[in-house]
Amino acid sequence: MRIALIDPGSGNLASVRRALERAAEAPIDVEIVREPEALIEADRIVLPGQGAFAACRAGLDALDGMVAALYEQVQVRKKPFLGICVGLQLLAERGLEHGITPGLAWLPGEIAQMDPRDAAGAELPLPQMGWNALDFTPGAHPLLEGLQPGDYAYFVHSYAWRGGQPNDLLATTDYGGPVPAILGRGNVVGTQFHVEKSADVGLRLLRNFLNWTPREDTA
Repeated sequence: MRIALIDPGSGNLASVRRALERAAEAPIDVEIVREPEALIEADRIVLPGQGAFAACRAGLDALDGMVAALYEQVQVRKKPFLGICVGLQLLAERGLEHGITPGLAWLPGEIAQMDPRDAAGAELPLPQMGWNALDFTPGAHPLLEGLQPGDYAYFVHSYAWRGGQPNDLLATTDYGGPVPAILGRGNVVGTQFHVEKSADVGLRLLRNFLNWTPREDTA
């Protein structure tokens, strides 16, 4: 199995590659790529990202032809795709960090700054940083197989998805209210948290992604 790990100029590429290799149940070839042609031979595509939405989008745009190749391989040819942290956020219609930046618009919604409050209405610190529990309906998606509500993942972010479709929301976490944690539609999934830093939960999610065959009728 060939995995294209896209390098948009940010993201824990080495850590993500090691996590994918650890998660695999059979030998895989994980290639860090900056050339759009590399996506043609890939069986699955992973887009990590960290930092600001605008900077990550600029880094992706700087890879000549990559956005068009992503659309062709993921949206047309329906190859399984995983976005991690800002890699998930880039799937939105736009990001509102440091101005308005267009996203890939593969899923409806936008990325806006969080406004977390405790029960008394006091502001919670941003970014949300550290381990937080996942809430989801068991069996709702193959990516969640083997996980239980309450399992912990590692988050670092101040901006989050809002205004999306309920059917695209696969899991949430709580930080002064519900926060989208995993989104997906058809052959596309993404995690707001860092799977590569999420210990056994992250490895299980990656293993599920590697074993996943998206249903054509969910695209």
